[in-house]
Amino acid sequence: MFDILYTHPDFIIINKHPNVSVHKDDGDTMLVAEVAKQSGDAALYLVHRLDKMTSGLLILARSSSAAAALSSLFAQKTIAKFYLAIGSKKPKKKQGWVIGDMERSRRAAWKLIATKANPAVTQFFSLPGESGQRLFLCKPHTGKTHQIRVALKSVGSPILGDPIYNANNSADRGYLHAYALVFDYQGAHYSFICDPRQSQIMGALWHTAAACAAIDQWQQPWGLTWPTLSSRLD
Repeated sequence: MFDILYTHPDFIIINKHPNVSVHKDDGDTMLVAEVAKQSGDAALYLVHRLDKMTSGLLILARSSSAAAALSSLFAQKTIAKFYLAIGSKKPKKKQGWVIGDMERSRRAAWKLIATKANPAVTQFFSLPGESGQRLFLCKPHTGKTHQIRVALKSVGSPILGDPIYNANNSADRGYLHAYALVFDYQGAHYSFICDPRQSQIMGALWHTAAACAAIDQWQQPWGLTWPTLSSRLD
């Protein structure tokens, strides 16, 4: 269900396994309560979320005051997040931006629209994958529901195994992984990487030659040359 990667007096960093809900949905075990049992905390607090299919780094606060401080960092967009994904097709563009408002579509789905009143903003790089697939490194600048999943579908490369945006594709999981977090907290700098190749639970396709080559290039995603955001919202 999860691995505890780092313990701080104010927060815990875990690797959430794929297909684990952060909420008690449809009879699922409550993830936060299970982490608290293992960590010995009386309570833990969610300060951000991952979709059920998404694996990787999740911060859990150890007190209400820490939760407020960390939530404020997310609100101020001073926590940098980086995701890995495997798309099913060659995208319309190999790197760049996906910017646009999102609105409800059918059932649980969202869609990207042309307006930019309150847009979802995602940057990405990509590299060739196996059998026409594509490896993506994504940096979301906003925190919209299904943001990366919708962004990659919009560039023509829906995520492998995504039950909503690539429903006709079969894979052992939905291939979206919260790969890295970088932030400052109470005067200290923190950076975390969760390499999906470290466990078979994360999915077989992270271990292909193409995926390994891409991840090896992206070992420090915060150090890559990401173009600035300001000029892209015109």
